[in-house]
Amino acid sequence: MLGRGRVRPVPWRNRLYRSRIRSGAGMETFVQRNREALQEHIRHHRHIHVVMGNEACDLDSTVSAMALAHYLAQTSPDPTAFIPVLNIPRSELPLRTETTFLLRDHGIPSASLICRDEIDLDGLHRAGILTLTLVDHNVLPRTDAALEDAVVEVLDHRPLERPRGCPVTVALVGSCATLVTERMAQGPPGVLDRTTAALLHATIILDSINLSPAAGKVTPRDVACVSLLEERFPDLPDRDTLFRTLQTAKFDVSGLSTEQMLRKDLKVLSGDELVLAISAIYVGLEAFLHRPGLLQDLDAFCQAQGYMGLVAMIVPYNESQELSRQLMVYSQHQNLRSAVCRALEEATAPALHLQPIPTPWSCITAYNQGNALASRKKVLPILKAALAAPGAAMGGPEEEVVPPPTPMNSLVEESPLAQAVPPICPHDVLERVSRIAVGQPPGSPK
Repeated sequence: MLGRGRVRPVPWRNRLYRSRIRSGAGMETFVQRNREALQEHIRHHRHIHVVMGNEACDLDSTVSAMALAHYLAQTSPDPTAFIPVLNIPRSELPLRTETTFLLRDHGIPSASLICRDEIDLDGLHRAGILTLTLVDHNVLPRTDAALEDAVVEVLDHRPLERPRGCPVTVALVGSCATLVTERMAQGPPGVLDRTTAALLHATIILDSINLSPAAGKVTPRDVACVSLLEERFPDLPDRDTLFRTLQTAKFDVSGLSTEQMLRKDLKVLSGDELVLAISAIYVGLEAFLHRPGLLQDLDAFCQAQGYMGLVAMIVPYNESQELSRQLMVYSQHQNLRSAVCRALEEATAPALHLQPIPTPWSCITAYNQGNALASRKKVLPILKAALAAPGAAMGGPEEEVVPPPTPMNSLVEESPLAQAVPPICPHDVLERVSRIAVGQPPGSPK
């Protein structure tokens, strides 16, 4: 694990490393060659090392995967293809507006990136040619359980959820890109090119809310890495200007449908029978509630994905950078909606200080969140604990968004389709919720 304190470069004497650095390509060329390198290694049955972020695939996950893969490609003596993979289907990429903006601004076309539905990780693993590094998360979802023994390293800025038998770098910093920057700063001279530095710099600035202590996310290590990048590349953009530009791009939902807004920044909690969507919405609550056809869109979104309800954290964008949050709970099932609201209202770690807001519909409950420092990352454990508690409205572990089956036109041929999900009887689900609401255990007799 990387130590705390000042980031200092480590001397490198290996001539092989230095020769690779001198002949290494910049980030733009590295990304553009990824697809060709992947196909060549598949054809010749050569080792492939995938670096992959989490299934939210925000800017931090994307840039951390790209930068670390680029670093490994330059410093590893092995003839391995190091491939950053965006852990979302290709159709989801346009929803990551700040990501597509930043990459386009640095000459990296989206078409060069490899998305999760364009590579058959299970097939590569069965073929014995896959290793995997996780960035910005440290546990694979149950749907990827078969890939667990392919994981050879983890870098994350969240607490480690379970012990691992591989190298782990975990630190509670504001951005996973900070940990990647520290790794690259300790590498051989020349490994950090200007484009990679700019991507890391922008990511840390955005994730830490422009290094603002008031936002409760920044740490001294984030500040140290931003300073280091600016010292090495003095022409990096001004922090304030960069943050405002990225914020504008991130919260630009113009032209997005309600369904796309809900999918833009989505996590999912699932139990044995109930599934709850958790979305971040970047417009004000009043504007969102007055979107034409909102109830029909919410119902269609939940029904299409099998969600019994939705919790939306409203983070309206404003140029004054004043942080405010609101919460919206939607479900057509009153017992479920009441259970979720009760968990949020009674939370103490942290307390959310919720203030009810009237809404036009009985199926939607909304709040002003007095504790604006409680981000979605801090609200998720509240809901997760509620799911695991005896008599909870929803039981079972957290499960991230399930990626779609790998298509047959994948870079690995004959990729299998995902197995069908067992059917769930709506009557049984609603009966379970009703029992919980009146305090009966789910399996107790009437």
